[in-house]
Amino acid sequence: MIKSICIAVGSLLFALHLHASEPTAPYHFTSVRIGGGGFVSGLVYHPSAPELLYARTDVGGAYRWDQSSMRWTALTDWVSAADNNLLGIDSLAVDPRDSHRLYLLSGTYNDPRVGNAAVLRSTDRGAHFQRADLPFKMGGNELGRGDGERLAVDPNDGRILFLGSRDAGLWRSGDYGAHWTRVDSFPAVATSPSASAKGWRQQAIGIVFVVFDPTSGSPGKPSSTLYAGVSTKEASLFCSIDGGRTWNPVSGQPTGLRPNHMVRAGDGAYYLSYGDEPGPDRMNDGAVWKYEPATQRWTDITPLPHITGTPSGYGWGAVVVDPRDPNVVMTATFAHYIPKDELFRSTDGGRHWQEIFARSQFDYSDPVWAREHTPHWLASIAIDPHDADRVWFVTGYGVWMSTDMRHADHGGAVHWQFQDRGLEETVALDLISPPQGAHLLSALGDLDGYKHDDLDVAPLQFATPPRYANSESIDFAQNDPSLIVRSGFLRKPFGQATRVAYSKDGGAHWHTFASEPAQAGQGAGSIAVAADGSAVLWFPRDAPNASLTRDFGKHWIPVQGLSPRAHVLSDRIDPKRFYAYDSLARQVFVSRDGGEHFRPITGALGERLKHGSIMQMRAGPDAAGVVYVSGLGLGLLRVHDDGSALTQMGQLANTRDFGFGKSAPGSSLPTVFAAGEYAGVYGLYRSTDDGAHWLRIDDDAHRYGGQRLVTGDPRVFGRVYFATSGRGVFYGDPVEKKRP
Repeated sequence: MIKSICIAVGSLLFALHLHASEPTAPYHFTSVRIGGGGFVSGLVYHPSAPELLYARTDVGGAYRWDQSSMRWTALTDWVSAADNNLLGIDSLAVDPRDSHRLYLLSGTYNDPRVGNAAVLRSTDRGAHFQRADLPFKMGGNELGRGDGERLAVDPNDGRILFLGSRDAGLWRSGDYGAHWTRVDSFPAVATSPSASAKGWRQQAIGIVFVVFDPTSGSPGKPSSTLYAGVSTKEASLFCSIDGGRTWNPVSGQPTGLRPNHMVRAGDGAYYLSYGDEPGPDRMNDGAVWKYEPATQRWTDITPLPHITGTPSGYGWGAVVVDPRDPNVVMTATFAHYIPKDELFRSTDGGRHWQEIFARSQFDYSDPVWAREHTPHWLASIAIDPHDADRVWFVTGYGVWMSTDMRHADHGGAVHWQFQDRGLEETVALDLISPPQGAHLLSALGDLDGYKHDDLDVAPLQFATPPRYANSESIDFAQNDPSLIVRSGFLRKPFGQATRVAYSKDGGAHWHTFASEPAQAGQGAGSIAVAADGSAVLWFPRDAPNASLTRDFGKHWIPVQGLSPRAHVLSDRIDPKRFYAYDSLARQVFVSRDGGEHFRPITGALGERLKHGSIMQMRAGPDAAGVVYVSGLGLGLLRVHDDGSALTQMGQLANTRDFGFGKSAPGSSLPTVFAAGEYAGVYGLYRSTDDGAHWLRIDDDAHRYGGQRLVTGDPRVFGRVYFATSGRGVFYGDPVEKKRP
């Protein structure tokens, strides 16, 4: 039985007019070129429109491939900060009979602290979207995010869609995704917890794919047969033969493993991949099965030896069939990091397999950093419906493409190119723009960090040693900007390294500190270097206190007076001054003895902090003892470090981040860039007169889910850098400015 509850269509997300009182200045924004770097969780070709390929990512939205320019076009840059949760795409679907229709199942976290999911639907290949809000959450960046596809369009009647949720069962739409109703007849196993605890809560995986049988209907007549798979080790594959009204488990199916993908071949056979865990974090066992409905026969066609009941060490992720040849099947191992995952190809329906990477050549010329990474998390493989030689696969760090796949069928080599131009999915954790040397240095999640001398060229990652999985904090000495420090960490099983490093040549070469302090806690934490480079202050996450060193880790001094969660920073002018802030405790601190002892900053600032939440704190760029604090309920404040002379920087409200850039011509005041609200509109703003006036410099089509880690360039007036929560790093210049 189907519930009568309907979900109304939300408003068009980006068809908003600027507030009448909101001053604006046109800017041009460009991605700082890194070349991918994040998990592309799914690829979907349109079955009939030539070269129409879409990609979904776990935190960076969706993209469409442009074959003429050989780059990806971002489709969700209009998403605002308030709807940032929509940038995790848990599934993607196309209408096989209408190449202009595209659907995105959006929702990054299945978490009570974030908003509900939505279906974003487009009739122009993603140029514009309408939004249908859902009464549940999804998990585009949670376990099982590489499974799929959860969203499917009836190939015979494009009005009909089915959606597999994580914990709310199966849903159906009969009006192109505008309204949705729950299918109550679907088995309850779809709503049960289906993943082991990760962190502080259990993650539900739910229904991971929906697949129609196109031969069970005809154009204009809905398909009667469809399948849905649930991430459970019990009976997991269910079939309906009445258009989704009633469901039953498929007989003879394997149990003991979780399904993650199912694809239909042109001859009516289905191929399914399984793992003991939903992935992508881990998967230790799995299998690939072939199901032939006409005979109800199931065949284990796992490429590598599989001993029943004994973990093989290999999970299995993507599986795909050549749309023009039902005998050509490809699949891949999953979560087998060392030495790499493996890609397999069969030309006889899975009876025999050949390993493709063993006869492959990879082009590492662009980006050059990809040489240091090996394919893993192969959650999706795509074969071009119009060109069997063109094959794609995703990894945890981007997308690879081949244009000569059939060479492997005759003993030849397969060549791969890294195709991530335009697809920037990195997550920066800290940014700096020193007054000399490289214009931008970044600390990144998963990819360590980069020194960008040219913002439009993807460089090597920070030179080793060390190599960190995450660099989380980076700083430079204002009076000696060639001295840079950073903190980071490596994850097991990739080795260990001292979690703090320094460079004396602007980030070209690095050295690890001589040691770590006792009781150094976990993770990377925050790091700051004195204005003259004479001392470095480091506060690792979960450490009982911060530590100070004046000889790059040969000796450490325990710091007194800071709360356990404090984030540290240095004064830009006075080497004896350091600062810190604790967002949860709503406290800020100052040290005037070189970082050894801290005390709270009270006074007028302390009073204001009782009524707001700190988001960011930075030292003034042009005066000692001056700090700026931003936050929810605070706007942007400037205050002396004794708590006096508090100044509200204009009419900005709920300011999340801010930074300083080069003064405007004829002015001695630093340019301030801030992500916050003005006249009720959240955006990226600029002031050249100490906050008296603010200009909005982004627009409704370029919001990127909100800006974070905002800073300006001290050498180029008007230039701003900002990090996003999943769309990489951007730089912006006024449109009237000709770029150097």
